[in-house]
Amino acid sequence: MSVKNEQFETLNAEFDGRLGRLTLNRPEKLNPLSWQCLHEIEQAARWFDDQRDVTVVIVSGAGRAFSAGADLDSFNSRDDITTREVGEHGRRMADALEAMKALAIAKLHGWCVGGGLVVAAACDLRLAGESAMFSIPEVDLGIPLAWGGIPRLVREVGPALTKELVLTCRPFDAAEARTAGFLNRVVADDQLDDAVEELAAQLLTKAPLTIQATKRHVNAVSDQMVGTMRSWSDADGLANAFNDPECGEARRAYLATKGR
Repeated sequence: MSVKNEQFETLNAEFDGRLGRLTLNRPEKLNPLSWQCLHEIEQAARWFDDQRDVTVVIVSGAGRAFSAGADLDSFNSRDDITTREVGEHGRRMADALEAMKALAIAKLHGWCVGGGLVVAAACDLRLAGESAMFSIPEVDLGIPLAWGGIPRLVREVGPALTKELVLTCRPFDAAEARTAGFLNRVVADDQLDDAVEELAAQLLTKAPLTIQATKRHVNAVSDQMVGTMRSWSDADGLANAFNDPECGEARRAYLATKGR
């Protein structure tokens, strides 16, 4: 079967038979998550849902990194989109990716920052190269971690480590992420492509019904423990932070250290 794709501006979405690929594709800026990218990830997830045979989707980032996180500049570039609406875009993106019928495998390399980590957390399985690095800088930026990031992190690594990583904003490496339970597997950087392809191929030997049923069952159980519906107010918290003077000062100070 030939490759079929859907046209997007910030990402590539395609499938060949039962295997789909969603690739963040702004490598020159390390795949930042603009309001448009958030909307397109949501659209791509729903597009894959319309492809009856797609059973597994590999989610990755082009170039040197998975994603540098939220594109703050894009959030201020349009007068017709409010900060709250950006928060809603992010929540809907993560919910659509997590609810996708196909099993999503995140292929992580380079930096996976902030909102990029939420994208990874919304996937079902996560593999990373050994040099991959993770960071959640939102608090340093004077904003709360939104887009359903808190319940997803609590679900994967527990409440205590979630508080530490979100509040300290300290970077952590793939080995720590694996130990914490966020990653399924860490492999040598030059083996990451093969490892993800082999896992996808292994899963594609299974009956689609059993894969989808298992995904739905696990998600239903985890939703009873740490439901992402608790993130309904994330957009309000994000909007409030952008209007809070102390949060604004923290954001300006952080961006000044980054030369922005």
